[in-house]
Amino acid sequence: MSYVVVVDSTTDLPAKMADDLGLHVIPYIFTLDGKEYHNYLDYRELSVKDFYDALRNEKLGSTTQVTKHRYMETWEPFLKEGKDVLYMCLSSMLSKSYEQSVLAARDAMDSFPGRKVIAIDSKSASLGQGFLAVEAAKARDAGKSLDEAAAYINSLIPKLHHWVMADDLHHLKRGGRVSGFRAVVGTALNFKPMLTITDTGKLINTGKARGHKKALDAFMEKMQQLGVDKTKTVYIAHSDVPPLAQQLKALVVEKFGISDIVINEIGPVIGAHTGPGTIALMFAGEGDRVVQS
Repeated sequence: MSYVVVVDSTTDLPAKMADDLGLHVIPYIFTLDGKEYHNYLDYRELSVKDFYDALRNEKLGSTTQVTKHRYMETWEPFLKEGKDVLYMCLSSMLSKSYEQSVLAARDAMDSFPGRKVIAIDSKSASLGQGFLAVEAAKARDAGKSLDEAAAYINSLIPKLHHWVMADDLHHLKRGGRVSGFRAVVGTALNFKPMLTITDTGKLINTGKARGHKKALDAFMEKMQQLGVDKTKTVYIAHSDVPPLAQQLKALVVEKFGISDIVINEIGPVIGAHTGPGTIALMFAGEGDRVVQS
């Protein structure tokens, strides 16, 4: 291989899957109740169950961006081996890390003439970002060059959809996603905020559903409207609600005949902002993402 694929732990992929694909993962750092942890994909420092239980007990979680220095530390061994780097970052609308990666890529190529680092703004998060990481690894293994793989990933991004149902309105209130009034009223009426990631990579509120069944039905409507690509894997991410994830999987199988589905937890970095009880559906469609006006 003339290049390596590097991604963030915000891909939320199963650790074994990332290892089997030869992905090199940069663990984000998060803070819970004043203590710092690394968000490794195998959750070796703190389990996701313990993390979400802490949030339910009103402990505060926060995250930090990846610095230019950490990018350089990660990439330098590969560049010294004579390999190039394809890096895919968490959406630039959700983190400042992409800006740091662009600066690091420029410095890396100055320090290692003849080597190339391509940093891509995935405009995605969680298993949506994981979707792209898997496709990049497949492109690499199929013999695509660095530039060809980067072009392929950039062609997928506009067709990659993220549809999200958040359960914890009070947690969204703390994150500034909903007002205090809406949080109180919405909780009383069992309203679930529905969100999506736009063409620019921004997470926006698109409406609400009353209860989990209505929310999952809304996901199915979106897949129908957007013409899901059945040749690609469908991804389901959740914040400590495995039964709800299985319900969603069953609907996808029943309504679209798709069996290639990956389910995994939303890790602490994304989960710190969405809260427990969140579920998200990521898939490639024929139609484009919501355009941010």
